[in-house]
Amino acid sequence: MQLTGIHHLTAITADAPANNRFYTETLGLRRVKKTVNQDDTSAYHLFFADGAGSPGSDLTFFDWPVGRERRGTHSINRTGLRVPEGSLEYWAKRLTDLGVTNGGVITLDGRTSLDVEDFEGQRLRLVEAPQPAGQPWDQSDVPVQHQIQGLGPISISVPELAPTEAVLTQVMNMQKVREYPSPDGEGVVHVYQMGDGGAAAELHVAVQPGLPVARQGAGAVHHVAFRVPDKAALTEWTKRVGQFRVPNSGEVERYYFRSLYFREPGGNLFELATDGPGFDVDEPRETMGEGLSLPPFLEPKRAQIEAGLKPLD
Repeated sequence: MQLTGIHHLTAITADAPANNRFYTETLGLRRVKKTVNQDDTSAYHLFFADGAGSPGSDLTFFDWPVGRERRGTHSINRTGLRVPEGSLEYWAKRLTDLGVTNGGVITLDGRTSLDVEDFEGQRLRLVEAPQPAGQPWDQSDVPVQHQIQGLGPISISVPELAPTEAVLTQVMNMQKVREYPSPDGEGVVHVYQMGDGGAAAELHVAVQPGLPVARQGAGAVHHVAFRVPDKAALTEWTKRVGQFRVPNSGEVERYYFRSLYFREPGGNLFELATDGPGFDVDEPRETMGEGLSLPPFLEPKRAQIEAGLKPLD
């Protein structure tokens, strides 16, 4: 059994309209789904991705009225976004011209990288690691040859390696492939890969016992999801997680994919999610993300839900 890579990452914003502008206009991603948190329908759940909403390209946000995060360990602390080779000089200039906080182009773990923060301090890292290629979005302000291709690698911080490593390698069948010094000078980063590996299938684990415990808020990451091909595979993973006595949610129907949730010993929330059916299951691919989409069990409450949401555009 093998996970095949990063599926999506879900973070937190306290300003959905500004969040929508940053990820569609500044970063040039497509909003592929405008829906609500299925467990808290007062909150938007926004999905930004490549032109097709491909699995592995989704960066998503819950919109909650919260203060800023407190940074520290026990956290998912940096989100990698893959771009084509030779793109980062373009991105460094674009972001600087737009007044976006960034750290300049560097080489990290053998890859050309650019650390970026959005307006709430959400920590991103543009990485020249183009495979697998994403589907271009022809309405993006970013030229096709520089568009974001998808997610990965994803970085987490834990105070102790051994318990987290046991879950990654023994339960989730990841393989440790290398390590490198943390770019912030705090600890060592251990790299684990899924399947065939590469940036789209890597989890980077920084061991940072000297940091305070993080507190989630705007600018923080809520959870990261890993790819499984289909419902049958997810059922096998659910059995496997249960056999290792890892507390978990059981299978959850999210309509656009099916999921399983559990926490690794460092406290970070993991999700396993199926590649399908995808975001065009309830609206045409050409117009997906434009209107408010609701899964069938929430459709009877549409008027009530819409009345509680602020305009985005």
